[in-house]
Amino acid sequence: MAAESMFNRPVCVQVRCQGCEERRLNVRVTIELLSISNPVHKKDLAVRLTDDTDPFFLYNLVISEEDFQSLKSQQGLLVDFSAFPQKFIDLLQQCIQEQKKDIPRFLLQLVSSASLLDHTPVSLNVVETNPFKHLTHLSLKFLPGNDAEIKKFLASCLKCLKEDKTMLEEKLRRTEEDLSRQLSYTQQSLSEKSRELDKLKNEWTSYTTALTNTHTQELTNEKERALQAQAQYQQQHEQQKKELENLHQKSVQQLQNRLSELEVINKDLTERRYKGDSTVRELKAKLSGLEDVILEESTEKKQSHIEKLETTIKSLSAELLKANEIIKKLQGDLKTLMSKLKLKNTVTIQQEKLLAEKEERLQKEQRELQETGQSLRMKEQEVCKLQEQLETTIQKLEESKQLLKTNENVITWLNKQLNEIQMAKKVEASASTHGGVRTAVSPHGMPDRPSFPSSGINHPISPLYAFQNFPEPAHNRNVPLQCPVPKIQFSTQLSKMNRCSDGQTVTATGHPANKENGDNLGLESKYFKKKDDSIPLRGLSQNTLNPEYLKPTLSTKAQPSPKAAVTPASAYFPG
Repeated sequence: MAAESMFNRPVCVQVRCQGCEERRLNVRVTIELLSISNPVHKKDLAVRLTDDTDPFFLYNLVISEEDFQSLKSQQGLLVDFSAFPQKFIDLLQQCIQEQKKDIPRFLLQLVSSASLLDHTPVSLNVVETNPFKHLTHLSLKFLPGNDAEIKKFLASCLKCLKEDKTMLEEKLRRTEEDLSRQLSYTQQSLSEKSRELDKLKNEWTSYTTALTNTHTQELTNEKERALQAQAQYQQQHEQQKKELENLHQKSVQQLQNRLSELEVINKDLTERRYKGDSTVRELKAKLSGLEDVILEESTEKKQSHIEKLETTIKSLSAELLKANEIIKKLQGDLKTLMSKLKLKNTVTIQQEKLLAEKEERLQKEQRELQETGQSLRMKEQEVCKLQEQLETTIQKLEESKQLLKTNENVITWLNKQLNEIQMAKKVEASASTHGGVRTAVSPHGMPDRPSFPSSGINHPISPLYAFQNFPEPAHNRNVPLQCPVPKIQFSTQLSKMNRCSDGQTVTATGHPANKENGDNLGLESKYFKKKDDSIPLRGLSQNTLNPEYLKPTLSTKAQPSPKAAVTPASAYFPG
């Protein structure tokens, strides 16, 4: 008979006895499939319930194929005998999974009709609890073991224990041998390692001692060298510090001197700017006084030039303001540097870095000062050029004034000549009244200026009006003149006397030049030469100075007499 073990595990079961309280008990369930071949081959299912704590707790159940058929019909099972062991094991597995819960779904119940589990048949029920009822899936009836079965079970248990004991003793023996062998090997290795450790300790002690001595000696030497180097570096540092302080003091002094120079230059430039402003204002005043004299084109040119000057002065003022800002910035930087000089307890490296930074900054500021000075010099050159232009403009204005004065002298001389002509006419009229043949002339040989008593004009008329054609009196038309009368002719308009390219002269055609005295009749040519920058005569229009108005007022019948006395020439205008 061969036995095949299919399940052997402890399972918690609920024990229910007659008249006793329910309790839980750990029962080992063993399922084996027995194969019997004598005399007929068949298989039986053997189920055994034991307690590991109680050797006399033994319940057995052997189910043959015939017994299973009656069990199947009684409990309505749907599986065959071949599948029944596995299904039973599955139910036991579900009971094991649910046994730790407070309300398990699947539960094994061990039910006895007696008050104690004392050699009485019991039933092992597999119960499923659902909300409606306790459903029993399987109920198997177990018989308690008799003395022979208990002895057999105990003998098998003892045999198993002996086998286990023998196996454990063998295992213990092998383990002891292994441990003894390992212990001996370990002790041997330990002794070797101990000897090596002692050797290494001795070597390490000697090496450490030698190394300590060497390091001590080197440390002493290094300390001495460090002290010497420190003393040397300290001396060098003190010397460099003094040199840097002296250098910085010199730089600060130079910057202060430069600052004072810049302040003087700034003051000078400010004074120049004020002088330039005053000069510009004076020029504006002069130009505003000459606006009525100068033509519109010249006025626009001068105005644009003045605007350029004002723009230049404004830019110069902006540059001066910028220079003032730079000077203020330098003053602030100098104050910062002076305050930083008081911090003499800083680290040497920081002092060197700060001094290097300050030197770089000072060099940058010196470059800026040089650029500013160069810009100021350029502005000074521009101011000099503008001053020269202003002086040129003033010179031109003086020349224009001189020309105006000359024109006024010319007009005065013309008025004087016209007055003399008028006086000569009056003398001539008085001579004709007395029946005389001689015609009186003015001391200069010019006829008198005509007057118009009927129109209320008794004073001498304008010199330009005198050049118009007036009718000759009837009583003088046939009377020959006894003295020569100079005839004045102007070849061009008087308003263009300053613009014409060729100098125009006023000549006296009726009287020859005074060869003995070297005097020429008429105006000198220098008063009628063209000047590009001259100012036209005010009030003389082109229509007024038409050449036809410059004809003489004397009749063409008046012929000069060779016997007439020479008219004395003017002291300023000969002839």
